[in-house]
Amino acid sequence: MGYNSAIWQTLEQMTGPVEDKINSRFRQIDRIAEKNQWKVIRAFQKHQVSDFHFNGSTGYGYNDRGREVLDDVYADVFGAEAALVRPHFASGTHTISCALFGILRPGDQLLYITGKPYDTLHKVIGSSGDGTGSLQDWGVKYKDVSLLENGEIDWETVEASIHGQTRVIGIQRSRGYDWRRSYTVDDIRMMVERLRAIRSDVIIFVDNCYGEFTEELEPTQVGVDIMAGSLIKNPGGGLAATGGYICGRSNLVQKAAYRLTAPGIGGEVGAMLDTLRSMYQGLFLAPHVVGQAIKGSVFAAAMFEELGFETMPRWDMPRTDLIQAVRFGSSEHLIHFVQGIQQAAAVDAHVVPEPWDMPGYEHPVIMAAGTFIQGGSLELSADAPIRNPYIAYMQGGLTYSHVKYGVLTALTNLAEKGNIVIKPHTT
Repeated sequence: MGYNSAIWQTLEQMTGPVEDKINSRFRQIDRIAEKNQWKVIRAFQKHQVSDFHFNGSTGYGYNDRGREVLDDVYADVFGAEAALVRPHFASGTHTISCALFGILRPGDQLLYITGKPYDTLHKVIGSSGDGTGSLQDWGVKYKDVSLLENGEIDWETVEASIHGQTRVIGIQRSRGYDWRRSYTVDDIRMMVERLRAIRSDVIIFVDNCYGEFTEELEPTQVGVDIMAGSLIKNPGGGLAATGGYICGRSNLVQKAAYRLTAPGIGGEVGAMLDTLRSMYQGLFLAPHVVGQAIKGSVFAAAMFEELGFETMPRWDMPRTDLIQAVRFGSSEHLIHFVQGIQQAAAVDAHVVPEPWDMPGYEHPVIMAAGTFIQGGSLELSADAPIRNPYIAYMQGGLTYSHVKYGVLTALTNLAEKGNIVIKPHTT
């Protein structure tokens, strides 16, 4: 692929008019990033963060003030009573699993009202007697309510599905591998109000992955009881090398901590080693970096729409997560696009991703992941299950310039290998 090719030059010429069109959205994104930056700084100041908080602990990690203050900072930033922020969470799925296992008991029902959750949670939920130690294997009942055709909650079925054993209501903020809009914080606020009217004592849990700092408020600021996310996504700011967070009501966070370590121990132990500086600094940078990534997603949507592709969300729609979905209609074109995103990476650009049976997924998945942090999806990346209607999900970008470069590279690769004609789409 030549960067001086006619295709690349045509795409580069298109970027000026596209950026002029989306400039008003960029100003809105900058304003949200600024508000969130101030919120983070004020939390740091309130808890008097100092350089000695960056020193790691060893062994049991008793009395680790850096760890304790980091929990307090996260709780303040997300408007929660308590938080548990640890490098010991191996992934977002692990973090969510700890939260659910912590607050559910045999005989309880977990009810997801936003359809089936993300693919990697299917094995966490499991089936009765599957022998894996899944939720259902431990006697937790499970049901999900499919969304209506327009992507909205099926409230009639939700209300009919809530009964005396319903303990936790699950909400997935991001679209996952579905062709639907993600749910804004205002959407979640209305869900909370409606659920409280049905059952005031039910625990409302939100999978907040990809959503942090995309809006001025977070789900725990509008009545959600507990939520979880990954530090190698938004709140890690591209610096946290691993980890996750859980925040919400203090009694629920404590139960999740008991699941992470052991009952009676919870969050009182856990050596932080040399992770604290990157976790603090990553959180400090996160509002700005998330803003850069969202600008990249808006640009990607506008470019693909200009070329006649179907996108979700469209460039002018509200953003509540990092993910930009593009429908390709064929596995060949989808694969060429994802491989093009890999070619634009600063790390492992020479590697050619291919679909494979990735653990935790139900279909072969192709992933472009030329990242400094393995699997770090706040960095420019893309992935897709190889299944009809062949939708690619692009996310992240530590800088807007990198996302822009990635989009042009991927489109050039798609045009050269997939015989796609690159010219502005006329309506």
